Amino acid sequence: MKHEVILVTKVFPSTQEKMEADFTVHKLYEAADREAFLKLHAPRVRALATFGPFGADAKLMDALPRLELISHFGVGYDSIDIGAAKQRKVIVTNTPDVLNDCVADTAMSLILNVMRQYPQSENWLRAGKWLAEPGYPLTVSLGGKTLGILGLGRIGEAIAKRAQAFGMKIAYHNRNKKDVPHAYLPDVVSLAKHSDVLLVAAPGGAPTRNIVNAAVLDALGPQGFLVNIARGTLIDEPVLIQYLREKKIAGAGLDVFVKEPAVPPEFFALENAVIYPHVGSATVETRTAMGNLQLENLRLHFAGKPVKTRVV
Repeated sequence: MKHEVILVTKVFPSTQEKMEADFTVHKLYEAADREAFLKLHAPRVRALATFGPFGADAKLMDALPRLELISHFGVGYDSIDIGAAKQRKVIVTNTPDVLNDCVADTAMSLILNVMRQYPQSENWLRAGKWLAEPGYPLTVSLGGKTLGILGLGRIGEAIAKRAQAFGMKIAYHNRNKKDVPHAYLPDVVSLAKHSDVLLVAAPGGAPTRNIVNAAVLDALGPQGFLVNIARGTLIDEPVLIQYLREKKIAGAGLDVFVKEPAVPPEFFALENAVIYPHVGSATVETRTAMGNLQLENLRLHFAGKPVKTRVV
């Protein structure tokens, strides 16, 4: 008899196919009556499978008194109430490391695109302006510039390596200083003041909400660029829109937003903003690896073995 799992939302198709082959999967996202659905399956369900922003709060955990494991698809787990999980002795896992390279590649593409304005220059070409004008306006080089990384974790370190290959200098701010050869700044404002590009790679959640605010953007200044591949909640979005509109910073490259997929339409009109629809880890290879790790944690737990990537 297969173990039963509640899936909170659709996941990567090959992952979902494998999950449905290995387990009896109950799809919460298809439930017409969420409360009745949970009441029906609660006596047998010991695991939840979650995805990105679709996590689990205390109310959902309370509705599943036999819950033992939340297997999360994604490296960030701010959509899961970790305090509630600890209190209820529920194991939480995530899918770290397997997405580092793809997210770092995305970060570098944002840095390149916002500084060199490649998307804007392509639009300029497609609009036929090259026929009437001598050439696209000059942009800014990466070489010799300082990339300030807010959150020098696994992904931040992968970005640092790539940025150094482009000739950039690295500075960073973390909660704790690391044994790395990069300049350490004691706070976010100092890091922004020291940087030509401020890159946000810190975890989401209440402690980092709006950590990039007006004071940070003032320190970054009108020649500085902001790039975010972490969570939209780390940036005070209305303030950022204002600073971009008024050219108080040079530009921003964003892969994440506060209320995805509802991106503020003000961004669409900003020529100094390069925006992606949260594609940081969105390759077939990486999403497959993330899904395999999510499934491996489920299988290990039901086999009575320690999970591979435990958060709590």
